[in-house]
Amino acid sequence: MGAVRQVQVTFDCADPERVALFWCEVLGYVVPPPPPGFDSWDAFDRSLPPEHQGSAFACQDPTGAGPRLFFQRVPEGKVVKNRLHLDVRVGTGLAGAERLAALEAESARLSALGARQVRVMPADGVDESCIVMQDVEGNEFCLD
Repeated sequence: MGAVRQVQVTFDCADPERVALFWCEVLGYVVPPPPPGFDSWDAFDRSLPPEHQGSAFACQDPTGAGPRLFFQRVPEGKVVKNRLHLDVRVGTGLAGAERLAALEAESARLSALGARQVRVMPADGVDESCIVMQDVEGNEFCLD
């Protein structure tokens, strides 16, 4: 059996570019270069049939260590809890009040970008506390 070389995480959404740019800010990701022959993603997008314009966008870890994120437009809106979510690790190596302060600071930063804090999940003796958030289109993710 072959080894997995790369992983891409795909999000269904209404506005792929908006959601991708939000996640660039969250994770320090960048927009990849446009396809060969195009000087910008806008130029590439204009080359597509009208029904496909604005239908997809991507971002990637500039170091190449993290997975590529792909955002595709779908006609239906989000109606239930995600079956999969991202955990954004911001409190790694911290404990107690220091960890909670780091989580709250990141929650405030992301809220300024359009995210919404849903709830704080206190430590239960097994798992450490985390903050459940929603991105700009309501997709859940955790700060932990």
